Amino acid sequence: MKAAIIAAGWGERLRAAGFSQPKPLVPVAGKALIDYALAGVVAAGVRDVACVVNEQSDGIEAHCHRQWPELQFRFVRRTTPSSMESLFTLSPLLDERFVLLTVDGVFAPSTLRTFLVSTDCRTAADGILALTTFVDDEKPLWARVAPDGHITALGPSAHGSGLVTAGFYVFNPTIFSEISAARRADFGALRQFLGHLFDRRYTLYGKRVAKTVDVDRPQDIGVAEAFVRSGFKQ
Repeated sequence: MKAAIIAAGWGERLRAAGFSQPKPLVPVAGKALIDYALAGVVAAGVRDVACVVNEQSDGIEAHCHRQWPELQFRFVRRTTPSSMESLFTLSPLLDERFVLLTVDGVFAPSTLRTFLVSTDCRTAADGILALTTFVDDEKPLWARVAPDGHITALGPSAHGSGLVTAGFYVFNPTIFSEISAARRADFGALRQFLGHLFDRRYTLYGKRVAKTVDVDRPQDIGVAEAFVRSGFKQ
């Protein structure tokens, strides 16, 4: 399995609050934000990492090579208009089952390992979405699942389910056959692409994971730091 990390966002709200670093390097409890994703990757035993960063962000590649010498990185430097296009940019490097992570999430390293172990029995699924009960996002992506884990609703129709996406996923490369259709539909976010896969009846499952904190706004940093300093307690 390979890992793919979307790290090409601008982090506008963090910059507006005075953070000068690229978003992946914003410090959270003494560590760069991207290090939480990479700690999970290492704990899960994954070694090959494809990562997209935007063309105006400096220092991310050097940081990753310095802090994580045990990982084999392939960086793509491209400014993309959306998280969906960031994923599509990495598609040539993802010719096997892969775990996709956004750079926003703060979670215990064991969380990703446990999630990946739980997906071993779903190798034929097109996608498996990590879901959390911790909701502290302006626009969470709600999901509803059947007892067997099948996702039965995604987006507004699943509001009130108590479960939202946690920011990491396992996909088979089958999903990339929808790239042209997604572009024709002019989707502007990864969440829209996930909804498209659901509507097109791709086989999607959801798996509940431990608490993750999404860092988008300045106030999210305090929440994430308290979570880290608690020892990642729920």
